[in-house]
Amino acid sequence: MIVGVISDTHGLLRPEAIAALSGVQHILHAGDVGDHEILKALAEIAPVTAIRGNIDTSGECANLPATEALELNGNLIYMVHAIEDMDINPFAAGVKVVISGHSHKPSITERNGILFLNPGAAGRKRFSLPITVAHLQLDSAMPKAEIIALNV
Repeated sequence: MIVGVISDTHGLLRPEAIAALSGVQHILHAGDVGDHEILKALAEIAPVTAIRGNIDTSGECANLPATEALELNGNLIYMVHAIEDMDINPFAAGVKVVISGHSHKPSITERNGILFLNPGAAGRKRFSLPITVAHLQLDSAMPKAEIIALNV
């Protein structure tokens, strides 16, 4: 199973992000959506699970949960916008993947058997950070992730 992971769209869903997520079986949006229409557009690709970020303070995006836990293909995934706001112990909870956003810095790390994935930001360019999304592969014993730089 390939899951698309996106964050920090800030009201902008780029055609390059849509292309990079095309064909995935599920999409996770790690907050700072900015416009609920983005989630509707992503739902045309695959089912979407989304959380709110610090800019999602009004409209339908304000009603998104702050965190989410879900199971995909036998893997427990925990989503939080800013990693420092994590309100669980992922090791004790049996989480296999922690998804976060907020920093706009894409990263993939593994700690004690847990994959920590920040897909970076897919919205407007900030500073010298790349515009990225990620693919999360959930077919093996250990989930794997790949950062995808968007040519914008």
